[in-house]
Amino acid sequence: SNPVVRIENRCIRCMRCIQVCEKIQGMNIWDVVGTGIRTTVGVGRFRTLGESDCTFCGQCVTHCPVGALQEHDDTGKVWDALANPNKITVVQVAPAVRAAWAEYYHLDPKFASAQRMVTALKEIGFDYVFDTDFAADLTIMEEGSEFLERFTHKKDYRWPMFTSCCPGWVRFLKSQYPERTEELSTAKSPQQMFGAIAKTYFAEKIGIDPKRLFVVSIMPCVAKKSECALPTMRGEDGIPDVDVSITTRELDIMLRANHISPVHLTE
Repeated sequence: SNPVVRIENRCIRCMRCIQVCEKIQGMNIWDVVGTGIRTTVGVGRFRTLGESDCTFCGQCVTHCPVGALQEHDDTGKVWDALANPNKITVVQVAPAVRAAWAEYYHLDPKFASAQRMVTALKEIGFDYVFDTDFAADLTIMEEGSEFLERFTHKKDYRWPMFTSCCPGWVRFLKSQYPERTEELSTAKSPQQMFGAIAKTYFAEKIGIDPKRLFVVSIMPCVAKKSECALPTMRGEDGIPDVDVSITTRELDIMLRANHISPVHLTE
């Protein structure tokens, strides 16, 4: 159920995940466990990954040379939604994905354009394609309004005020500095804000039942997977704001599965 998955029989005990987590990220989640021939890599202090303070930043996944660590594969859920005639599929794409989605194909930046990516997503079968930048603007407005409220009523709030638009950062603050939790903004992240808007305003705009909408987000960070699964990220009717979050790598997997070559697509 965690957004980061470890596949034991692939691990070569190179310790890169331990190094990046300890020396760069400073979280000390991964550690050497066992003795003798049973020595392997695992979560330190006899915990599971879900019980640990892991922020799901994904750096261990990036640095693993053999794929022993990877994001939880949610492409199956997306394929099922795309194949369901009763579902209207809506996808939102984060800004960072536009810069990285075509790296696998070694495309020149002029070919790896956002417009060509939209065509690729339409080819896969998504009904509507949106840019998370729109929701980022909403988040800025929301956090700006909240800041003004706090600034004009200083005695009623803790200071300073921290942004809440990154789930990895929120998990880090809550686990490492829990006494500062009240200083976080109460605004949702752009991903969740878009999902909430899609299943209320947008559903009403196109005249369909919000339960028929299946919202997918394509994000650069595996922490977004854990965020959209939170019980607090649901509407009043219990419907999740975002149904599934996939990474840029998972998008490339879906493109390859559909034999889509971006270089041949029109913008």
